[in-house]
Amino acid sequence: MKTQLTLTAAAFLLGTAMSPALAQEKIKLGVIVTLSGPAAALGQQVRDGFALAVKDLGSKMGGRDVEVVVVDDELKPDAAVTKVKGLLERDKVDFVVGPIFSNILQAIHRPVTESKTFLISPNAGPSTFAGKDCNPFFYVTSYQNDQVHEVLGKVAQDRGYKRMYLMVPNYQAGKDSVAGFKLDYKGEIVEESYMPLNTLDFQPELSKISAQKPDALFTFMPGGLGVNLVKQYKQAGLADSIPVLSAFTVDESTLPAQQDAAVGMFGGANWAPNLDNPQNKKFVAAYEAAYNGVPGTYAMQGYDAAMLIDSAVKGVKGDLSNKEAVGAALKKADFTSLRGAFKFNTNGYPIQDFYLTKVAKRPDGKFQTEIVQKVFENYGDRYAKECKAAN
Repeated sequence: MKTQLTLTAAAFLLGTAMSPALAQEKIKLGVIVTLSGPAAALGQQVRDGFALAVKDLGSKMGGRDVEVVVVDDELKPDAAVTKVKGLLERDKVDFVVGPIFSNILQAIHRPVTESKTFLISPNAGPSTFAGKDCNPFFYVTSYQNDQVHEVLGKVAQDRGYKRMYLMVPNYQAGKDSVAGFKLDYKGEIVEESYMPLNTLDFQPELSKISAQKPDALFTFMPGGLGVNLVKQYKQAGLADSIPVLSAFTVDESTLPAQQDAAVGMFGGANWAPNLDNPQNKKFVAAYEAAYNGVPGTYAMQGYDAAMLIDSAVKGVKGDLSNKEAVGAALKKADFTSLRGAFKFNTNGYPIQDFYLTKVAKRPDGKFQTEIVQKVFENYGDRYAKECKAAN
């Protein structure tokens, strides 16, 4: 009996001694985004939005100090795999946050999830992981790629555009964008053009658009692609005659370079800087003060990714050893999203509202997207029903 009591006491003392040690051990977060080349502005927004959230949390999550390791995926799948393996094996991160582009996500998804490390995507949301290949170690704080493009398809249909010209990059997200647009649009598609990801000169396409005279152009051209397209579209004199419905082509990552050429162009989004709720007003003001620029969806989703992780760490009281418990805490999404309504579907992708936005020039001379109308409410993606993962 005495021996049993002694062992019990020792176990108790050992347990109490381990708790402060756990509290002192840092939570390591690996952020992998594109930080070089024409698309660098997108990754910088995610990085900065995430950093702002960590700062707002006092650099702690669930009472534990936080260390953030940021790497550049260079928009190269092979480089991204090497970098993410470094985060997993050398840095031993507890969570991986990223990337921006779907082709990079497809490259890093397997090494991260097979290591039983949680992968939180603050932007890329391809259809490939939303359905039957969903994974309990994968969560998305943005959207399923099709959805923002579905907004534009519905708007084009509702506005009676009978002839549309479609132009997107030739990779998974571009294909998803076309699939999303076509869901609600039933008119004629006069051209479906897939452009290389390194396209800089759009003049041949603009000549075809001018000749075919569609009712509107639907395009998805993120980062530097969008900057060049919008400038050349305006210079070609098309902006005043053929409306542009776009996603991630005119947003806060590209507007500083596009400026007046983008004013009046429409977009589909799950958020805009002028969304009227208290947490968003605070975020936009803090982001502009910290980084001297207007935040876009990338920054918002990066901020929410950090807040999601914080909610999970708090949910398990700082103990990340039980992966199933951490996954359940992530699934609850027990935080206040900057966009307002937000919850996870069965596949780890959000259920949320979507809007039509329009580029405007503010009185202070800066450019931003502003909400025109809500198009979808509490909208989940169509692939979730195929997800059988035990999330």
